[in-house]
Order: sequence, then C-alpha cells, then structure tokens
Amino acid sequence: MKTNQILAVILGGGKGSRLYPLTKYRAKPAVPFAGKYRIIDVAISNCLNSSINKIYILTQFNTHSLHRHIYGTYRLGRFMEGFVDILAAQQTMENTDWYQGTADAVRKNLSYIIDARPQWTLILSGDHLYRMNYQEFLATHISNGADITIAVKPVGQTEASGFGILQVDGDGWVTRFVEKPAAEQLATLVSPNLPDETPYLASMGIYVFTTKILLSVLDENPRDDFGKHIIPDAIGHYRVATHRFNGYWKDIGTIGSFFNTNLELAGLNPPFNLIEERAPIFTRARSLPGSRLKDCQVSDTMLADGCIIEEAVIRQAVIGIRTVIQRGARIEQAVIMGADYYEREHTNEPVPLGIGENSYIMRAIIDKNVRVGKNVQIVNREGKQEYDSELYSIRDGIVVIPKNTLVSDGTII
Repeated sequence: MKTNQILAVILGGGKGSRLYPLTKYRAKPAVPFAGKYRIIDVAISNCLNSSINKIYILTQFNTHSLHRHIYGTYRLGRFMEGFVDILAAQQTMENTDWYQGTADAVRKNLSYIIDARPQWTLILSGDHLYRMNYQEFLATHISNGADITIAVKPVGQTEASGFGILQVDGDGWVTRFVEKPAAEQLATLVSPNLPDETPYLASMGIYVFTTKILLSVLDENPRDDFGKHIIPDAIGHYRVATHRFNGYWKDIGTIGSFFNTNLELAGLNPPFNLIEERAPIFTRARSLPGSRLKDCQVSDTMLADGCIIEEAVIRQAVIGIRTVIQRGARIEQAVIMGADYYEREHTNEPVPLGIGENSYIMRAIIDKNVRVGKNVQIVNREGKQEYDSELYSIRDGIVVIPKNTLVSDGTII
C-alpha cells in the first residue's frame, strides 16, 4: 500500500468553548497536555507512526500558538514528500464565512485535498487521546470495499447516551446512526456479535473516505457536520462500514475530562501509557535540562523537564516544563502547565513566575506563565461548580487560572 495515497485531515475544532479558559489565547489543539505535549501531538503522532505523512490541520481561532508549535516541531525534511500544514479559515472569492461545522471545514478546503491527490482521505478529531494504527483502519476499509468507514468502540448502556451510536447488520454494514440516543432508544440500537456488557457501537468521530466518495458526498449534501448530518444521510446510499477499536480512547475536549485524564497519566500504571517505543507521542524538542528538586515530597506525579522545586509537597499532579515552585508550597490534584521561558533573577515584576512560598493549590489547573504569589490558596473555598471572573474560572468544580495571570500574595480562591 502506497502511503502517499493517504491524506489525513485533522479537525482542530471551533472556539474551543468546552476547554475555555485554556482556549482564551490559543486554539484547542495547542492546549498543553501531560507536562510537555500539546493536544494536537496525539493525532499527528498516530499519523506519523502509521506512515502517513501528508497531514492538514483545519482550525480558525487563535492560531498563532498552534502555528508556532507545528512549524517548530514537525519538519519532515527536504527529502520527503510529506507535510504537516495548517489550513486556517480564510475568506476567498467563493467563501466568506467561518467554518460552520466539521463537514463545512473540509468542504471549504477541498481544493487542497484535490491538489494532494489522495486515493483515501482520513478525517480525524484533534481532541482525543488514543493510539491507533491507521494502516489497519485503512485495511479494513479496503478489504470491505467500503465507501466510508467509521472507527467505533463498543460501549455499555451507561456510556452510550453520550455518543453517536451506530447499528450494523449481520454483514457488518451500517444501517442506522443515532446521535446521543435517549435511554428508550437504546434497546433498538444493539448490534450483533458484541459482548453483553458492551452491546453498542459508539462512533469515535474518525472516518476513512475513498476520496472520490468524499467529494461526491460533500457536493450532494450541503449540511455542516459529519456526525450529525453527512454520515447519517450517507447510510443507505453508500457502503458504510465500521472498524472496531478496543484500545484506550478518551475525549479530552472538556475541562473535567482534560483534568482527570492528566492526573490518570501521572500514576505509576496509567490506563494510557505515553511510553511506547514503537509508537511514541512526538512533541517539540526543547533541549531543556533535567528538573532540580531539593527536600521535596513527591508522589503520583508527572514531572516535565527544566523545573526548579524546593521544599514542596506534591501529590497527584502534572508539573509542566520550566515550572518554579518555591519552598513550603503544597500541590494536590493539580495540573501546573509551567512557563514558556525562564525569568531573569532581577525583574520588576511584583510576583515571580511560578508558585510562591507557602501557597496551597488543590483541584486546579494553572495555565502557562502564571504568577502565583506567596501564601495563596487556590482551593475552590466555596465549592462552586461553575463560575467566571476576571482572575479565574471554575469548570466542573475545578479552578482554572488562565495564561499570563498574576495572583497576588495572600489571595484565597
């Protein structure tokens, strides 16, 4: 199989409102993740590990940080035919609107897809955590003689109502699709040959199209979204198959899921292992030194490069690159994203970068370049589930301090 016949299109999402305020200054795919990565690294790494090296990323909001990360990381070399390019929403003579949905985003970039001349087009979501060999996915598509193939994961009744559920017949062809079905619909959506505990097939939002079929479908159907419109309407008119995936897969596109997944990865035996020599997750090589710790108590923690931590207690946390934590600080169940640079010793800033002396942070996300002063408490003292202010936001009971924020000495949140 010629890998130059496959094109991957990664959907970067819209405003990223589910991850706000982490998306206040950056596109959703550029949100830092697991200490040193960006969310987009997962989908790109899966492509490269699957020998797919023609990759477009579609996005439209706050793209500067994403551009910098992509072009500073994924340089495939002058002797390769491949590319990793960002296609940001732009006005043309034919189109003057923002992307209205996933299918609309692809439709408005069909000229680039045609220029790449792929026989097959892989449509991916940019906010999921999983490891998949897309060559196996494509092999399923080809062996079935399908026009469209959807990656699916078997799920149980409690999970099913949160997904788009596909139903297949005895030959494996998709006969029905229901987006987030109500409880009373589930009994009619069971697919054959599945375990009793996971009798439903949930769409992963990952598709392979034979490219000529993709062009036809988007021309025939002017609607905006693959999951809500294009795929359901294609059933019965095109050969729609499924590729069953049984590995780890998690949507990290909400604050709650993002936070919990980060903390899961910090454990000694995480459900998704970033350490996989045959299929690594790639990211930018920063040439940072190893982290330095003095008299610290650290447990269940993922510690990235270049940190300086003194006499701190850290439990169940992700500590990002270049994080500075002063003596007496206590961090519990927190994601600290670190900093983009080291601060000079002599500065006029009232609060230095990082976490100040004797500060306490619990169940919080501290974005990059945040300055937390001395004796600060970020603990959601009032137990709010949802809240917004100029200084911070609360989502799913988790306090989020946006990028570049200054939290003054003695502040209690």
